[in-house]
Amino acid sequence: QVQLVESGGGLVQAGGSLRLSCAASGRTFSSYVMGWFRQAPGKEREFVGVIGQSGRYTSYAESVKGRFTISRDNAKNTVYLQMNSLKSEDTAVYYCAAESLVAQPRRPSEYQYWGQGTQVTVSS
Repeated sequence: QVQLVESGGGLVQAGGSLRLSCAASGRTFSSYVMGWFRQAPGKEREFVGVIGQSGRYTSYAESVKGRFTISRDNAKNTVYLQMNSLKSEDTAVYYCAAESLVAQPRRPSEYQYWGQGTQVTVSS
């Protein structure tokens, strides 16, 4: 079992940056693919990006490509989401998720474990 705790959310002006962190419990963090999702009020949970177990593989939603970067530190059991050039439409609750069976999961239903989420608000 994996427990995930996100942090780093907050209020930022459009064009600014934030870095989210997701700390995982357990000794097997490096065996999990880690994903980031977001959910705005009244909308479905949306894929943001995913990183493979070693960190060499990453994939992003088109809406964030070139602005967001996912990285991980397996020694610290932590995955990061660096968000640059933020826009008002990036406002959402951001969630990290962990999956050990699916190779490149992009749908919420493919993930086994979820954090509680952290609010990101971008003011225009």
